[in-house]
Amino acid sequence: MKASRTKTPRKPVLKKSSNTSLKDPVGVYCRVRPLSVQDQECCIEVISETTIQIHPPDGYRIFRNGEYRETQYTFKEVFGTLVTQKALFDVVARPLVEDLIRGKNGLLFTYGVTGSGKTHTMTGSPGDGGLLPRCLDMIFNSIGPFQAKRFVFKLDDKNGVDVQCEVDALLERQKRDAMPIPKTPSGKRQIDPEFADMISVRDHCKVEEVEEDNVYSVFVSYIEIYNNYIYDLLEEIPFDPIKPKWNSCNTPVQNGDFIPPQSKVLREDQNHNMYVIGCTEVEVKSTEEAFEVFWRGQKKRRIANTQLNRESSRSHSVFMIKLAQAPLDADGDNVLQEREQITLSQMSLVDLAGSERTNRTKAEGNRLREAGNINQSLMTLRTCIEVLRENQMYGTNKMVPYRDSKLTHLFKNYFDGEGKVRMIVCVNPKAEDYEESLQVMRFAEMTQEVEVARPVDKPLFGLTPGRRFRNQAFKDELSRKLEIRGGPISGETEEQSVTEMLLQNFPPLPSCELLDVNDDQTLPRLIEVLEKRHRMRQMLSEEFTKNVLAFKTMLQEFDSSIVSKENYAQGKLTEKEKMIAGQKTEIERLEKKTKTLEYKIEILEKTTTIYEEDKRNLQQELESKSQKLQRQASDKRRLEARLQGMVTETTMKWEKECERRVAAKQLEMQNKLWVKDEKLKQLKAIVTEPKNEKPERPSREKDREKAFQRSVSPPPAPTAPPVRLRHRRSRSAGERWVDHKPPSNVPTETVMQPHVPHAITVAAANEKALAKCDKYMLTHQELASDGEIETKLIKGDVYRTRGGGQAVQFTDIETLKQESPTGRKRRSSPSSPTPPEDAAESEWTDVETRCSVAVEMRAGSNLGPGYQHHAQPKRRKP
Repeated sequence: MKASRTKTPRKPVLKKSSNTSLKDPVGVYCRVRPLSVQDQECCIEVISETTIQIHPPDGYRIFRNGEYRETQYTFKEVFGTLVTQKALFDVVARPLVEDLIRGKNGLLFTYGVTGSGKTHTMTGSPGDGGLLPRCLDMIFNSIGPFQAKRFVFKLDDKNGVDVQCEVDALLERQKRDAMPIPKTPSGKRQIDPEFADMISVRDHCKVEEVEEDNVYSVFVSYIEIYNNYIYDLLEEIPFDPIKPKWNSCNTPVQNGDFIPPQSKVLREDQNHNMYVIGCTEVEVKSTEEAFEVFWRGQKKRRIANTQLNRESSRSHSVFMIKLAQAPLDADGDNVLQEREQITLSQMSLVDLAGSERTNRTKAEGNRLREAGNINQSLMTLRTCIEVLRENQMYGTNKMVPYRDSKLTHLFKNYFDGEGKVRMIVCVNPKAEDYEESLQVMRFAEMTQEVEVARPVDKPLFGLTPGRRFRNQAFKDELSRKLEIRGGPISGETEEQSVTEMLLQNFPPLPSCELLDVNDDQTLPRLIEVLEKRHRMRQMLSEEFTKNVLAFKTMLQEFDSSIVSKENYAQGKLTEKEKMIAGQKTEIERLEKKTKTLEYKIEILEKTTTIYEEDKRNLQQELESKSQKLQRQASDKRRLEARLQGMVTETTMKWEKECERRVAAKQLEMQNKLWVKDEKLKQLKAIVTEPKNEKPERPSREKDREKAFQRSVSPPPAPTAPPVRLRHRRSRSAGERWVDHKPPSNVPTETVMQPHVPHAITVAAANEKALAKCDKYMLTHQELASDGEIETKLIKGDVYRTRGGGQAVQFTDIETLKQESPTGRKRRSSPSSPTPPEDAAESEWTDVETRCSVAVEMRAGSNLGPGYQHHAQPKRRKP
């Protein structure tokens, strides 16, 4: 079966090249049961005769986040809620019954979740029989006139069948009739009204073209697989089988009257077919008798009440129908007793227990244990199907795990090519079974892709067809003649007719009456006739004597040839007897060897079981240790990654700190060198000026020019550590400024005010503003030496640091000074030869004040990677 999904289609796989004409796929059919409540939510709908669609119920997408969508599945045929049992039987089971009568095996099983209608499909209900009673009815309708007498066929304990002679069969029948209570139900007894309606089938269907020169016998058996043990449901046991095997402590019941039934063992016969040793097999002669045997075993089957099904099957039941057939001899009277001419075919009807989830059934104790074994056996069946499918599709040769479960081990030969396999998938469309139904559909999809080898037809027998009816016609004609003659027909009439014919050849006697004494003609004529008769008699006697002698000679020759042939036959018989004796000895030896090998096999199976248990324990231990090692390796990798992250983080942190400290120290040293250089320049200018001339105060433009000239930082000292290159921000998009104006600044209300376009004005420097700009300007106010407010615009470039922060490198200081005309000091004229002492001091003080401004970078500042501006205190001359 293939599912047409809305998901991405599968990739086509290359199948192994094989002779597909000799293989048939497993026939998978689907039956949808009606809803128990009319308005109940449904998740399955029938699209066509071969397709169904399953969709999630309302609210399911919310829990699964839309994982499942509507999915379509295709079967060989789909049966809706209104289908009848007869329509289902005609399509699914009827071909298997036809193959059974033609000597081929067949397997039919129902599969589905609990409460999906599997038992109803197999058994039926009153007035509407299921597949099992209809199969029985069709078998007996087909072979009814050709059935052998009871006990003509006898099954052995090795899954074979023998033909008994009529005397042995008669003794068996007399022994059975002498029993007070027959073990097998009689067909003449009244039918149990409990199941009478189930087998009252009025269809009278039968198989066409049944082999009329064969005789048939039907044998039935009924077993169940409970907790992976096989039990015979037809076994006569002296206790109530409905009682549980285990008490509440899961220990055997210690009761003298209660003996738990012994589980049966599986074996493989010489034809590689699996069978159950010691299983009760009952010979039946009618549909009523067969179904009564089934019903007797059905009452012993284990069922229980769960949350999902009031009568839930707790075991897998297998009803097996064996059909033995053998040809009649050349006369059409007796059955040929050659074992090679006997055909034994089997049809298995399996009612699987439903898969279930314990969280829905609320199973506890024994019910929980039963559910676990049921799900385990069904999982093994799925595994076997999956391995078979993989071996056929991909050409692999994996071992199919049939022995993991008694269910799969029993039907191993069917999947290996000993008959047809049909599966009916029963589904319940209610929304609560959506997830279970989805799993069932996936298993059905996989099963339909498995191909089973087609069974080979048995070669035809060399006897003339129509023997039975010719012999019957001869017997009828003989009886008719006997009735006409009124007695037995013998050779007496033939002998009389031969004597009469001989007498008619003799000359007739003349009249012997003498009317006169002188009559001399009558006596001569009489003498002449008598002489002729005498001569003829002598001739006949001589001829008879010759014939007798010839016949005696032929008899002697025939006796001699018979004696020689008897001697030859006796010699051959002696050789054959010696050969038979040798073969019997060999058979006894082989039987002993077989028993020894069976004992060894049992020991090996037990040893294998022990080893498999040890293997499973070791595998579990290995898996647990592997998981532990994986967890330890995962923890180790996680710890290594964590330590590596910590090392990387610490390394980056210290690198950033070192870079920051080196850059701060370098800027500090550069600024100190710049300040000292400026002071030296000022001092050099003061020293080189003539003392008789009073120095003139430079104008603001010269101050600006000097300030602009001083903005270029001197190269670092050779002893300073090298500064790492920083990547400047691209200026192609236009420069943006951070205008830092502390809230403590006093407005000057001057006409000339500094104006910076595209500036972000902040009261305190922050990372966010610095990240958006590539220029920085700090407006700093301080009190000058003459009591006026002096405004300094400290400018710098913004750099991005390696750690993701921002750094400012100062490049320029612009000084804005405001003076009062009345308070400004006037200098003496340059012609004054001796300037007063306070004037010189004032001049020195003014120059020193102008040289005392410095900018120094320090760590820990609030303005970035570390900068702080301050004015050095004035130094007085000594």
